[in-house]
Amino acid sequence: SETNYTTATFKSTRIMNGHSIERMPTGQLDVRISHRFGTINSGAYNFFGLDQSNIHLGLEYGITNWLMIGVGRSEFEKTFDGFAKFSILRQSKGAKEMPVSVSVLTSVALKTLKFPDQTRTNYFTSRLAYVGQVLVARKINEIFSVQLTPSYIHRNLVATELDPNDIWALGAGARLKITKRISLNGEYYYIANPKTYLSQQIYNPLSVGFDIETGGHVFQLFFTNSLGMTEKQFIGGTTGQWKKGDIHFGFNISRVFTLKKNKKAPNY
Repeated sequence: SETNYTTATFKSTRIMNGHSIERMPTGQLDVRISHRFGTINSGAYNFFGLDQSNIHLGLEYGITNWLMIGVGRSEFEKTFDGFAKFSILRQSKGAKEMPVSVSVLTSVALKTLKFPDQTRTNYFTSRLAYVGQVLVARKINEIFSVQLTPSYIHRNLVATELDPNDIWALGAGARLKITKRISLNGEYYYIANPKTYLSQQIYNPLSVGFDIETGGHVFQLFFTNSLGMTEKQFIGGTTGQWKKGDIHFGFNISRVFTLKKNKKAPNY
């Protein structure tokens, strides 16, 4: 008998802020533009946050049937980032039974803001932060998918000696298909570390919104209490609270281009 692999567990390589189990097939380039606006509670004077915006630009490419890479630049903290995502297991039925899909993500972020104290010795390595994640997802049925994302973040330099260099978190995400082209998505990261630092108060990031597919584009429209768009930023640096109205409207736009045709590449 044949092995039938599960496809379209999620519609995009992101659930909202964080990565989903999905990746680019071989030879396909995903051009991504992401925005996070100001907080809704900033009021009418700032057009409820729309007068302010933070942008992230990304290029992501499928190298093989199990590996994709990406690079990006975020206006927030003037950060460059790069990542690699490896597919380890794929949910399947038939000759090969596998209940979940599993991927591993590793990324690095380079913060290029000028050091506040130019008189001291500042090291390049102080600008770096590293991320490791295991993505475990299951497509329950044709309309509902879930994912768990254990996450580890290491920051080479933190604001004070009392701020942790290492952050541990557990992410959870879900997708509910409403129509053929629209789904409702949610995403939450629970940070295990004590979140009261000397420098700032950190909160668990929560995002809720919609995926809208229009052929070659996927639009993700959502609300989140996180301004940052890289793992290091939204997991370890979310300072807004939903209950206080520190909510940002945001969107991701994904446009896929086929640079290399590969008929044998699975539709992941």
